[in-house]
Amino acid sequence: MAAKKSALTVLASVGLLAATACSGSATGNGTPPNAGRLTTTTAPGSSEVDRVVWALPYGEPTTLDPARIGDYSPQTVGANLCDTLTRMNADFSLSPGLAQKVTWTDNTTLVLDLRPGVTFWDGSPMTPEDVIHSLERQRDPRTQALYGNHLAAVTAIEATGSHQVTLRTKGYDQTLPKALSTSFGAVNQKAYTEKAGAAYGSAKGGLMCTGPFKLGSWKSGADITLERNDAYWDSGLKPRVKQVEFRFITNNNTLTSALLSGEVDGTYELPPNSATSLGKANNGAVHLGPSTQNVLLIPGNAESPAADRKLLDALSLVIDRDALIKNVFGGDATTLKSLVPPLTWRGDKAAAQFDAAYAALPDVPEPDVEKARKLVAQARPVRLPLVAAIPAGDQRGLQALTFVQAAAKKIDVDIEIKQLQPTEMSSLFYDASVREGLDLILTFGYVTMPDPSSYVAESVTPRGLFNWTGYDNPEVTRLLDRARTSSDPAASATAYAQAQTLFTPTTPAVFLATTHERMFMNKRISGAPTSFAYMGMPWAAHLGGTDK
Repeated sequence: MAAKKSALTVLASVGLLAATACSGSATGNGTPPNAGRLTTTTAPGSSEVDRVVWALPYGEPTTLDPARIGDYSPQTVGANLCDTLTRMNADFSLSPGLAQKVTWTDNTTLVLDLRPGVTFWDGSPMTPEDVIHSLERQRDPRTQALYGNHLAAVTAIEATGSHQVTLRTKGYDQTLPKALSTSFGAVNQKAYTEKAGAAYGSAKGGLMCTGPFKLGSWKSGADITLERNDAYWDSGLKPRVKQVEFRFITNNNTLTSALLSGEVDGTYELPPNSATSLGKANNGAVHLGPSTQNVLLIPGNAESPAADRKLLDALSLVIDRDALIKNVFGGDATTLKSLVPPLTWRGDKAAAQFDAAYAALPDVPEPDVEKARKLVAQARPVRLPLVAAIPAGDQRGLQALTFVQAAAKKIDVDIEIKQLQPTEMSSLFYDASVREGLDLILTFGYVTMPDPSSYVAESVTPRGLFNWTGYDNPEVTRLLDRARTSSDPAASATAYAQAQTLFTPTTPAVFLATTHERMFMNKRISGAPTSFAYMGMPWAAHLGGTDK
């Protein structure tokens, strides 16, 4: 690579989720249902708004500490509080954030030139020490950080100027600048974080960040309120909304009624049933956007009979995906051939290579009960019923799992559905003890940055955060490492494609679908992004009034 390469110069052109780039239908060919309706954002709102009420259909966050958030509710809220060093845009491209420039000066040196004049909510300036502490605390086991793996190849983080931080690495890592756009790259005030200790990010401990909104109040069991940061550093993104209240509404009927009445102004992750009821609402509209979400059925632990790929393949063969997409997701989804949806790499320089490799994967199987029965006979003894988990109150998840349950009965596999409280469901992704006794988990996962290799690595490499069954293929690990460390986009794509060919038919998972983002917004406001990128950007700062 060249002696100097600005990572954001390359990444800023990556329009990952442009609606015009969508491909694939319910069966993986042609134009997907509703493709023409997919957009990445809504028209800008022009006027000031005193208060917006937004729903969190996945319930109350367990924490707002950026180092520990990895679920829908905390990221929906947290993206508006804690700015990141690079910034995600509505089309999934990246642009400068708290770092106005990110540059590889050589293969082992990544330089972050920090933006001057940035202050925390208490008025104190952001310093290199705050940035260093925010990154380094993710190495500390006491933090229980979810994204510390991004620092695996980082040997040192040091201040190299009054507005500059330098990361020394073992080698080039093309994922590192991208990761700085996620919660991993969020900057917290060092002094406040240290004083709060383990309570940082909780209702009691609070936060201290630089974002367009500050944490006003958190009433456990009821709501979280954000207050506008009138001293926000980004003059082009000054919030027009003075206050955003998040309500924890996990019941679909309650959510639908609140949106129809205007008691609640909007929500992301709108359930399909609610979308049907709200489709003709006269006080707002349902918006569809492109997404990197994946719907998977995965075993909860290595000891479960569901960890046997033969049994998972049998289940896959009795699930009619077209019917699942139509009846459960209202047609707002497409089938999925591997762990990562194709839109993840849409804006990559080597997108054509990624697309060709994905197209070469085996087609999504058509239902075949007889073949499935043979696989069940070949699988290790099955202890019935299999216990499958979903969040309590998640009607979409319940409908999807009930669909799978009915399909499994065709091959005499009984599935018992266990509904977990939202906080317990969120914890199971990171706490093995919560997964004990669970054979299967229906997950609505997502890719948070434009890089398939880093996401996949968390599921298929020995130390991966979501590798719950001990899956280990040394060649897959080697190829994913090559994809991560190659500075040549074509070479990186080639390595990922080779790994994909190996892990797709062997990793213990049933690939069900990739869903579109579904959002409802009252007509009195506008400006919210409609793509899944909202999870990593200060989306509420884009809201404004419409005077309707």
